[in-house]
Formats: sequence, structure tokens, C-alpha cells
Amino acid sequence: MNKKFKRQEYARYKKLGVKWRKPRGKSSKMRRYEAGKAAMPSIGYGSNKLTRNLHPSGFKDVIVHNLNDLEKLDRDSEVARISASVGNKKKLAIVEKANELGIKVLNKKVYPKNPKSIISESLDELSLLNESSDEFEEENDDVIEEEENDDVIEEEEKEENDDVIEEEEKEENDDVIEEENDDVK
Repeated sequence: MNKKFKRQEYARYKKLGVKWRKPRGKSSKMRRYEAGKAAMPSIGYGSNKLTRNLHPSGFKDVIVHNLNDLEKLDRDSEVARISASVGNKKKLAIVEKANELGIKVLNKKVYPKNPKSIISESLDELSLLNESSDEFEEENDDVIEEEENDDVIEEEEKEENDDVIEEEEKEENDDVIEEENDDVK
């Protein structure tokens, strides 16, 4: 279990913190295991011996400081965790070597220490995004112009068709009127 045991009256005095200390008071309710008080650590809270001190993946977590430490690892039972004191250059070398050896590395990410490099990289990404968005807009402008041209052509065709239909209707009406006039005469 991963139960977090808290110090007696940790909430009452901020300076005590949450860190565990055994209560030693003569009349301490927590020391006497009274009901309703916080639990104290005991042997029953221990984890299984087979999985104790293992990473959740089931491998043993080993801190690596250099390439020599990495070569000593057993890839079937151990995984590497690169030390926090290792710089980016060496960290990249360790990650590449681990990939060659087939060793899993838990903290592969490389964080640049120089904020200026982060800013320049983000600006480069933004310029690439702007260029791609400009290209996208140009392509879309061409498509929109084509669609507008198609709409104009369709409207002209409709007008022509309407004119033709109107002329045909007039001719039919004229024919009907002439026939009626002939019938009346």
C-alpha cells in the first residue's frame, strides 16, 4: 500500500508539515490507537517483498550518471533513469546508447537550459506555421476564385435559360391567341 501517514496535529501547526513523526505524548490519543484518530505506520502496511522497490513496470529502477553505468545494466530486469545532474549533451548520448543496447529509459526528454534557445525555436516554429498558413490561404484563394467563377457562369446560364423559356412561352401564347382569333372569325 502507498498510505501517506501524517504527523499528529499537522493541520494545527503549519511548521510541523506533513512529514511523519511518532507521537510520544503521555496522553496522546493517536499513540493509544483510539478510534477516530489517524493511523500510525505498522508492519501490516508493508508492500509485497517481490514487488518492493520496483518501478510499476516491474523493472528495477537504476540511476545512470554516464555511459559506463548504462553498460552495466541488465536489460531484462533493470531500467535506466538518467540523473538530474546530467547535462543535455550527455543525456542525448545516454539515450542513443540505450536505444542501441535495448535498454528502456524512464526520463528520455531533453530540456534546453537556455531560455533564448527555447524562444528562438518557438519563433522558428511560428514562422514555419505562418509560411504554411500563407500557402494554405493562397490555395484556398484559388479555390474560392474558381467557385466564384463557377457561380457567375451558372447564373449566366440560368438567365439564358430563363430568356429562352420566356420566348418559348410567348410563342406558345401567340399561337394560342391566333388559334382563338381564327376560331372566332
